[in-house]
Amino acid sequence: MKIIVPMAGIGSRLRPHTLTTPKPLTVIAGKSIVQRLVEDITSVVDQPIEEIAFIIGPAAKGFPADTKDKLIKIAENLGAKGSVYVQEEALGTAHAIYCAKESLGGSCVVAFADTLFKADFTLDANADGAIWVKQVEDPSAFGVVKLKDGFITDFVEKPKEFVSDLAIIGIYYFKDADKLLEEIKYLIDNDIRPSGEYQLTEALEALKVKGAKFIPGKVNTWMDCGKKDPTVDTNKQVLGFEQADGNNLVSEDVVLENAEIIQPCYVGKNVVLKNTKIGPFVSIGENSVVENSTITNSLIQTNAHISNANLDNAMVGNHAKYNANYTSVSIGDYTELT
Repeated sequence: MKIIVPMAGIGSRLRPHTLTTPKPLTVIAGKSIVQRLVEDITSVVDQPIEEIAFIIGPAAKGFPADTKDKLIKIAENLGAKGSVYVQEEALGTAHAIYCAKESLGGSCVVAFADTLFKADFTLDANADGAIWVKQVEDPSAFGVVKLKDGFITDFVEKPKEFVSDLAIIGIYYFKDADKLLEEIKYLIDNDIRPSGEYQLTEALEALKVKGAKFIPGKVNTWMDCGKKDPTVDTNKQVLGFEQADGNNLVSEDVVLENAEIIQPCYVGKNVVLKNTKIGPFVSIGENSVVENSTITNSLIQTNAHISNANLDNAMVGNHAKYNANYTSVSIGDYTELT
């Protein structure tokens, strides 16, 4: 089994946080989104993972120089070979997968690093693949599927009129990825891109026409990291799951001076809390200092310095300094708001 992770998008809707850190590398409770994604998949797939291939964007789009090394280490820590490919130009979901063509083969999971999830990964041996979907209120913003007798009959990209409310969340399983590669190659060789980009749904439709049977996968929880508020809520949900699993995410070297931590919280190494109450549902990255403050339901990155604050539903970037009266703030890396 292989895992293919397209993650070339920088996440413009999550600005200012993605001006310096691409969205898949945004840290949630001490781990990047992409690390949590592949760890979750590896933990629920009942087959050994041979390789994890990541498709990133170029350095010009904000991907740090050490991205490749970090991703390979994530794969190796899970006992898999790590491979990294670069999508130089954003030409669609199918094109992103095609960039990793050297790694496409055999059975594989394709997982776009946009969201986190809790899902049933029981794979039906009689199906050619599975596509994980979630019922949504506004399907016009998503690719959706139509069902009949338990199988997927149609794929519709961002329907203007209602056809289904089962949104594709970006997680796919293919029993034979070589066939997927053939269809994507056909799209690219023949420049088939009705929407201006090479879309994975076009390749899925071609596979279906040729007899492939896809079943819907069941998603229990879908955690969005598209904008600031959903990302803070995802941090809350992740902390809740970690607590339910019995995990303590507070570093042993945290300095508490007249301070209180209300669980669940993540507190990184070398954090100092003075005259402060944090929690529940707060993540604070390493080397940060918080003093004379009360913080709930917030995501604070590394090396931040927060003073005299009363924060809730806040997201604060790396190396930021904050000493102000606002509550639900969203400030990026190296920002000073005092």
